[in-house]
Amino acid sequence: MSFFGKLKDRMFKSSSKLEEGIEAIVEEGSEVQRTPPPMPIPSPEPLPEIAVEPAPEPEVDSTESGGLLGRLFGRAEDQSAPRRVFDDAMLESLEEVLIQSDMGVETSLRVAENLAEGRFGKKVSTREIKGALAAEVARIMEPVAKPLPIYAKRPQVVLVVGVNGSGKTTTIGKLASQFRAAGKSVVIAAGDTFRAAAVEQLQVWGERAGVPVMTAPEGSDPASLAYDAMAMAEKDGADLLMIDTAGRLQNRQDLMEELAKIVRVIRKRDPEAPHNTLLVLDATTGQNALGQVETFQKLADVSGLVMTKLDGTAKGGVLVALADRFGLPIHAIGVGEQIDDLSPFDPEEFAAALVGVSQ
Repeated sequence: MSFFGKLKDRMFKSSSKLEEGIEAIVEEGSEVQRTPPPMPIPSPEPLPEIAVEPAPEPEVDSTESGGLLGRLFGRAEDQSAPRRVFDDAMLESLEEVLIQSDMGVETSLRVAENLAEGRFGKKVSTREIKGALAAEVARIMEPVAKPLPIYAKRPQVVLVVGVNGSGKTTTIGKLASQFRAAGKSVVIAAGDTFRAAAVEQLQVWGERAGVPVMTAPEGSDPASLAYDAMAMAEKDGADLLMIDTAGRLQNRQDLMEELAKIVRVIRKRDPEAPHNTLLVLDATTGQNALGQVETFQKLADVSGLVMTKLDGTAKGGVLVALADRFGLPIHAIGVGEQIDDLSPFDPEEFAAALVGVSQ
């Protein structure tokens, strides 16, 4: 199954919620176009039976007819579907559905207004609104869909941050595996020195990817480990150094200050480091993700986002709100635990999966 297939299948909670909401809006006060029944026609006088040889059925190009019939049936289906005049009440209902999908108030209002443009006062169907919504979401997401940049600088230091349970360790393992498969040499620093389980999990991923993992005794200073890992990566000529960090809650000032210390220490070795700071976000946290971006931006100068667990939430719209509000690059999204469940962000695939339309 393609990644889009997985994305669409696993984002069912998000797409079904939006789809059901849009269908309910259109059907409420909709007008179904009905064709009046035909007038009865009197039966003609019976004609004498004449034997006629049946004509051979014409050969039809299934490829052409399939496309033509598909278009004809789709057009007929859309004409017979419920249609509703796009009015103020419908606009307000659309805003509510988008807010419930976690797009945020400001983004939801702007998206709904854009959908109304050129359609206000006209009759629209569910299919038309869904198609327009997918196009609008893709338009918002297009500017932020950027892969993680790879520089000539060696080692390129990638600092990975996020709150507890966001999926940092798994994301590092998957990215390291993908970089390794692309021919890059990678070193991982297990900077979460307070949780033995996190270090062990990272070591497992390192073994899978064939990537060395530098560790330190439990409770060690993570800033010192990061500094030593940079020295090791420089000595080995590694292309990338990925530094894991402890999960930090934005309301824990001590932990946030420790993250700032890591940044200060690695800049003593390379004033331009970290060259990338990835913030890993858990989609199930919804609007809390906006606050996390604000906090981590202040402390670690976040350069890009990775969104995980899109398969476990009906609030996938938060990614639209993040793109609209911050404009930070979205490098990858995750919809599962397998190695191929982390993929570069594709705005059109995401929009289609979020809204529940075929691509």
